[in-house]
Amino acid sequence: MATTRSALTQDDIRVLVKGATPDERAAAAHKLCRTIETESLSDADRTLAGEILRIMAADAAELVRRALAVTLKKSPLLPRDVALKLARDVEGVALPLLSFSPVFTDEDLAEIVRLGGPVRQVAIAKRPKLSPQVADALAELGAERAVVTACANDAVQFSERGLQTVVERFETSERVLAAVAYRQTLPLAITERLIQLVSDEVREHLINRYAVAPETALQLALDSAERASVDLVDQAGRAADMKAFVAHLVESQRLSASLLLRGLVNGNMTFFEWGIAELAGVPHHRTWLMIHDAGPLGLRAIYERAGLPARLYPAFRLAVDTFHSVEFDGGAHDKERFQEKMLQRFLTQPQPAAREDVDYLLEKMDQVSDALRFEAAAVNA
Repeated sequence: MATTRSALTQDDIRVLVKGATPDERAAAAHKLCRTIETESLSDADRTLAGEILRIMAADAAELVRRALAVTLKKSPLLPRDVALKLARDVEGVALPLLSFSPVFTDEDLAEIVRLGGPVRQVAIAKRPKLSPQVADALAELGAERAVVTACANDAVQFSERGLQTVVERFETSERVLAAVAYRQTLPLAITERLIQLVSDEVREHLINRYAVAPETALQLALDSAERASVDLVDQAGRAADMKAFVAHLVESQRLSASLLLRGLVNGNMTFFEWGIAELAGVPHHRTWLMIHDAGPLGLRAIYERAGLPARLYPAFRLAVDTFHSVEFDGGAHDKERFQEKMLQRFLTQPQPAAREDVDYLLEKMDQVSDALRFEAAAVNA
């Protein structure tokens, strides 16, 4: 082992194997591990280094084994059998490796989750990257604090089924549910389930951050007076993936003509386009042409194919025409002013819309106008 021995003398190796005290052997162990980590080793050197590491892993002194685990916790050069041996060691030795070592396979980590107990589970949950296989093992078998740690770590890649398992197992645990709710991304079905379980503060976060299904938001609004301000159309407009959002609404039979009309009159043409496309079973690009470029018959044809009520078609026709007649002005709060103009023009026309939709749109126009006046007053103050 030429490279290693040039940095580690025979005296060092003798101390490592036969040192009188654990402190002496630990110092030698640290020196050898640093050499293995930093020097370029030949295959023969690496094989010999592995044998020396196995001797270290069997040392009776915890201090020696810990020196090995801490020094090589992130090294790909640590033999897997040594890592597995140390993973079964006392916590002071095992945890550094469980938290970082890249030599464990997903199967290794899942097995440790199954047999290792809460402290080892927490260490695994803190890893800088964790596959769905291991994450789902934590979801199914992890102790509460391990699951909280995993859910709070966005590097842990849960499958949707894994997150469902977490919510089902811990539906009464505020700590777990909050950790899930504050993940960077969540499947829509998980968001909707959480919204029924979490505290008001966490619920508000979910509604504001994710594209919560409008009918779910409506149910929340009906649950208490405090939540009556939840704006269904705003929630639809926040969808990061509009196609997936609309598909979910259709699958759960929640995409109504009323919701589409409200979204359209609020200026959310994208939501309307994808909604009609999904209901009609027509690709979005063709739906777009029929709504915008196919003359007066295009909208009617795609509207009828979508199966929307004939009595509301005049309202949709008026809303589309209004949308085309209003332009963005390019200034600050452009979107809000466009929305205000859209609502004003639609509502000043003879109304074919349902009474409840008109009431909603009038209230929405008041809210937008008040917000714009507030912003203007703040700028001029």
